[in-house]
Amino acid sequence: MKMHAPRKPFTGRHMTAILVAGFGVVVAVNFTMAGLASSTFGGVVVENSYVASQHFNRWLDEAEKEKALGGRIEARWRSDGRVTARIDGPAAATGTAFAAAKVTATARHPLGRLADVPLTFRRDESGEWVSTGQLPAGRWTLRFDVEGGARSWRTQQPISAGEAA
Repeated sequence: MKMHAPRKPFTGRHMTAILVAGFGVVVAVNFTMAGLASSTFGGVVVENSYVASQHFNRWLDEAEKEKALGGRIEARWRSDGRVTARIDGPAAATGTAFAAAKVTATARHPLGRLADVPLTFRRDESGEWVSTGQLPAGRWTLRFDVEGGARSWRTQQPISAGEAA
């Protein structure tokens, strides 16, 4: 016949150790996740979400009008750091208010880790628009503003800078 050693009784100290260890794991995971989330957040999307919501429908209407203009921009990053933009549609048409357009863009880093880069474009001899400033390597979203006369047109395009196109 086998004899079993008597078991030690489950005490309040055991229960306290289990609770402290369990809550310790939960708290450690929460602090880790909060730290990771705050380190990758690029900043404020809008200053005041209530005020932005009041303008939302107007922004949608403006976007529809701009889309109806039918323009398209094809942007490429060059090895010298400058951006070239080929504009098809309203800004490229001659004899319209956009013939003598002013083209600017703001390059925004998708995660907001790098500061926005303002770009101004000038037309070269081939008819393409070339930025006067350079764009650092990385992934960017270019938000173009094309203005000519009383008309304006806005669009955005993602661009990957760092590979010569």
